[in-house]
Amino acid sequence: MTDRHPDSPQSESPHEAPQYAAERVRRALAVDPRTSELGVRVTVRAAEVYLDGEVPCPSRAEAMTRVAAETAPELHVHNQVRVTTTRGPAEAEELR
Repeated sequence: MTDRHPDSPQSESPHEAPQYAAERVRRALAVDPRTSELGVRVTVRAAEVYLDGEVPCPSRAEAMTRVAAETAPELHVHNQVRVTTTRGPAEAEELR
């Protein structure tokens, strides 16, 4: 048995329960400075992890794939995150 730090991103067991693997990825996405993302859903099914939600830019979505893959290399990452664009109002609002 090897000694591991309790916050190690690697799985402690190849038979880790899906909810624990999902929480491990969710936490990594929240604390990693490349992503700092709290609003993304993480679901684990079999050897697959699914990321779903919205982010402000493509680079954030790409970083999420990298962070998830680094955190759970035993899982195949499916990034289903959508990039949203925010636009200003179409025309100026007139106040009276």
